[in-house]
Amino acid sequence: MKAIAINEFGGRDTLQLMNLPVPEIKPGEILVRVKAAGINPVDWKIREGYIKDLFPYEFPIILGWDAAGIVEQAGPAVTRFRQGDEIFAYCRKPMVQGGAYAEYIVLEEEHAAIKPKNISFEEAASIPLAALTAYQSLFDAAKINPGETVLIHAAAGGVGGFGVQLAKDHGAVVWGTASGRNEEYVQDLGATQVVDYNHVDFRNSVRSEYPDGVDVVFDCVGGEVLEKSADIVNKGGRLISIVDDPTGLIRKDIDKEFVFVAPNSTQLTELARMVEQGRLKTRLSQVFPFGLEEARRAHELSESSRTRGKMVFVI
Repeated sequence: MKAIAINEFGGRDTLQLMNLPVPEIKPGEILVRVKAAGINPVDWKIREGYIKDLFPYEFPIILGWDAAGIVEQAGPAVTRFRQGDEIFAYCRKPMVQGGAYAEYIVLEEEHAAIKPKNISFEEAASIPLAALTAYQSLFDAAKINPGETVLIHAAAGGVGGFGVQLAKDHGAVVWGTASGRNEEYVQDLGATQVVDYNHVDFRNSVRSEYPDGVDVVFDCVGGEVLEKSADIVNKGGRLISIVDDPTGLIRKDIDKEFVFVAPNSTQLTELARMVEQGRLKTRLSQVFPFGLEEARRAHELSESSRTRGKMVFVI
C-alpha cells in the first residue's frame, strides 16, 4: 500500500511516499480502506520528534490520527462493525507507527464509529481528533453547564471551532479569541463575542463585561496566553488547556487541568448524531490529493497556526 511516512524525525523533507505492507488485523480489530485522512498539528509535531519521549514509537512511522473509510475486514471478536461499514475514527494507538496517511489502517473497535450519513468522507475525516478534544475538554474536564460563560482561545482553529459549537449547543455563553479576519467566521460558529488578539488584550475585554471573570477558559494556544488566562477565570472556575499543563499556575482558587484526547467510540457516536441532526458542522479549509508534495505543503500550513477549520487528504 502507499503511505506517507518518516524513517527519522526532522523537517518536512523527512516525509516520504513509501510502499508498505497492508497491516494485518488481530482479534478485536478492523482493517479499514482509508478514503480520507485528517491533517492535525500533532502530525508535524510527531514528525519533528516532539513526542519521542511521550509515547513508544517504531519507524517507519505513518503519520495521521484522523481517518474515514470503509471496513475491509473485521477480525475475530469484533462485534460493532462488519465489512462494508462506513466509519470514521480517532486513530491514536499505544505505539506511534501505523497512522492514517495510508491506503489502509488497522484500528481497534474503540477507535471508530459509524460515519455520519449526511457528510462526505473528507468531512468525516476532519472531525474525530479535534471534536473529541473539544468534547472531552468542555464536558469531561470543565463540566460546563448551561448559562455559564466560556472563553475559547484560537476559536477559528479546528479544536476551537468545534469547542465554540459544542459549548453553544450546550447553552453556554461563548466568547472566542481569533484574528480580526476570522471574526465573522467565529460568530457564525456560535460565539457571542470575538476578541481580536492582534489588537486587544483579551483580559481587558473580558473584564469589561465580566468583572469577576468567566466560568471557563478553554485554551488551545498555551504559553503566555495560558498564563494570562488565569487572570480572568472567576473564583471556583475552570482553566483547561490542551497545549501546556496549567496545574503549576499560581492561582489556587480555580480548577486547572491539562487534557490529552483519548479514543472514545461512545463520544464519537454522539458527535456523529449531532452532525446528522445539524447541531455540529465541520469546516474544511483545504482538501489535498494524496501525494508527497501535497503532504509537505499541508504540514507547512499547519505549522503556521493560521489555518481556519480543517485540512484533509483524499486517499
